[in-house]
Amino acid sequence: MSLAEYEKRRDFTATPEPASGKPTATGRAFCVQKHDATRLHYDLRLEHNGVMLSWAVTKGPSPDPGQKRLAVRTEDHPTDYRTFEGVIPDGYGAGTVMLWDRGEWEPLHDVDEGLLSGKLHFRLHGARMRGGWALVRMRRKGNEKRENWLLVKEADDLAEDDADALTEGFTTSIETGRDMAEIAADAPAQTPKRGKRPTFREPMLATLSDALPDSDDWWFEPKFDGYRCQIALGKGGVRCYSRNGHDWTDRFIDVAHAAEGLRAASALIDAEVVAQDDESFSGLQSALKDGRPLTAYAFDLMALDGKDLADRPLRERRAALEHLLAPLPPRGALRLSPTIEGHGAALFEAICGAGGEGVIAKRADGRWRSGRSTGWRKVKCETRAEFIVVGFMPSDKRGRPFASLLLATKDGDALTYRGRVGGGFAATDFETLAPLLKDRARKTSPLPARPTEAKGARWVRPDLVAEIRYAELTGDGMIRHGVFEGLREDKPADAVSAHDIDATPPDAPNERTVEGVKITNANRAVFPKAGLSKGALADYYAAIADRLLAHGKDRPLSLIRCPGGISRSCFFQKHGGKGFPAAMTTFRADGEDWLYLAGAKAIVSAVQMGAVEFHIQGVKRDKRDKPDRMVFDLDPDEAVGWDDVRHAAHDVKDLLETLGLTPGLMTTGGKGLHVVVALRRSCEVDTVSTFARLLAHTLAAREPDRYTATMSKAKRKGRVFIDWQRNTRGATAVCPWSVRARPGAPVAMPIAWDELAEIPGGNAFTVHEALLRTERPDPLTELPAGTLSARRLSALEAALA
Repeated sequence: MSLAEYEKRRDFTATPEPASGKPTATGRAFCVQKHDATRLHYDLRLEHNGVMLSWAVTKGPSPDPGQKRLAVRTEDHPTDYRTFEGVIPDGYGAGTVMLWDRGEWEPLHDVDEGLLSGKLHFRLHGARMRGGWALVRMRRKGNEKRENWLLVKEADDLAEDDADALTEGFTTSIETGRDMAEIAADAPAQTPKRGKRPTFREPMLATLSDALPDSDDWWFEPKFDGYRCQIALGKGGVRCYSRNGHDWTDRFIDVAHAAEGLRAASALIDAEVVAQDDESFSGLQSALKDGRPLTAYAFDLMALDGKDLADRPLRERRAALEHLLAPLPPRGALRLSPTIEGHGAALFEAICGAGGEGVIAKRADGRWRSGRSTGWRKVKCETRAEFIVVGFMPSDKRGRPFASLLLATKDGDALTYRGRVGGGFAATDFETLAPLLKDRARKTSPLPARPTEAKGARWVRPDLVAEIRYAELTGDGMIRHGVFEGLREDKPADAVSAHDIDATPPDAPNERTVEGVKITNANRAVFPKAGLSKGALADYYAAIADRLLAHGKDRPLSLIRCPGGISRSCFFQKHGGKGFPAAMTTFRADGEDWLYLAGAKAIVSAVQMGAVEFHIQGVKRDKRDKPDRMVFDLDPDEAVGWDDVRHAAHDVKDLLETLGLTPGLMTTGGKGLHVVVALRRSCEVDTVSTFARLLAHTLAAREPDRYTATMSKAKRKGRVFIDWQRNTRGATAVCPWSVRARPGAPVAMPIAWDELAEIPGGNAFTVHEALLRTERPDPLTELPAGTLSARRLSALEAALA
């Protein structure tokens, strides 16, 4: 079997089922979906050779080895089906699908041989189905077309004598906790029949400006440094067009797949595509080359269901776009671009501080028009523009094909020389550019006059476009301190004009006041690659101070300080010292002065002292022996994939919930996750630490191949370390909303459990994204406080025994 049969049976413009999927990190995922079709059944799916082998188990899996459950082999499904939950429309196996179990499977012999011989033995490592199982093929009767198998539980320690213990004991989604009725009620309306697909339109372009308009008639959006994309939906599927109208669907396939799920007959969406894990322009180029996931931020809607919306005011187009994208996951490959009405200057400062490219201002009542318009205005955080490559200077260094590129802009039909750029080139850039320059070689200069500084230059056909970051233009219009960012394959040379390099951002002061604290050396780069300065870091912490204090106020505090930026030495500090500002509050205990946070001014004062990270203990300073917070740090080995970390988080959650505790979740800004429990201050530190240790060791004993509760690097190989030691006396964990001293300025971010499936890693949230999340509730502040009773400790001890 192959996916051809699966695809043949479905119209993906009408069903929400996934059209494709990539192999998982292990290649051995499994899932079970409860499917209320013509007859209620359970679909068992085992990943093998890039697809999900599938059987429909009519009565569901039984843990009783004496029960042989009929399992009808069906067509192979794509690997993305392992996360599917929803309602399938009529004609496609109609009915509600609930994700009933998921995990990894372990074949006990060669899978292909087992499928051929009709005997497949394996172990399941799921939340509900565990231990040894077997699939045994039955003989076909007469002209019977379907392939019938039997699903049987092996007689091991995990077998039970209750035939229906699994199907009757677990009736809700393993992923969301919803039952079948709730999934059906939450399902979006069925996709209408596709209409005529809209054609590409010449893009609407913003006018470069050095100031944002100060009027309620405008609203503001972040400017993304990616590729412009028009997404056309209609009969025949989705097409993604570049700003020149070229069909780039194959390059933006993640975006196209996401758009297939939109509930519209037809649509034409204006968007900007960036890399999902690095929203810089160089990050996008790298992602396209490596095949990493992409994200399209949609910001306008020109046509919908056969109606042209270009003449409608932006407010109406935006409302229609929000409604269209509402059913999609918030962190998927197609997302709504954030927008803010008013406060343009504050948004500009925040985005620039977070390393963003700039802000687009748009008239709220404006119409959509092809070509450049003053109804859209762009203000850039740093001076960055596109230039035409007209030649290069040869290099005398071995292995370097050129020393610098010669650049120009177009003024009417003539080229204007703008200088040379020799910085910012990686080895891969040389590999890409060398053959392109060779293919475009010409004997004469394409410039009206040969520049005096270009003696010995080699000239090329002027049709390559490069994006350049630079300090400023000199008085005679030359680039000063230019850095190569990448090639712009989406822009023709004719589109590169002097207009786009005339405006420059206002100079930023090197000393200013934030929350009443004087920030010196405000322009110092704390995160050089992310473009995040000391002043911008202070702005971020001032903006989210209430969020951070909700978790960190009045707790013993430790700081990670990086006075020279993260590229230089950083150090850990937990005690107050001479020279600390008065706002950096301390309390006296055990003969030492301990730091703690009393308010926003203390946070910003710490930044002035070079602090980047804030780490907190699980106790308050008034009761240092009674924790109100318990943390499990899920720290994966380098060889462990992100899906395994997600799985670990759910396993910790499930065990805590069986003990009557309600856990929360946060990313760490690194490679792992923190599962957090709020506690009543009724137990001693040692009791909480013992509980955490028992829980970690219980999980490690249940699945020793997946988890370890020991810090030893040798025992962590290929496993997730469930670090319970964050709960010992004096131990700390990173505070929610804290920036981490790591490349990209990631943030430790509280998230809801239903967001976990969409998040690509523990460092998924940047400072910029954290600022945008301040408009939504913080799920960790809403956790009910639990109690670690003697009964719960006894239950854990019994489970471990």
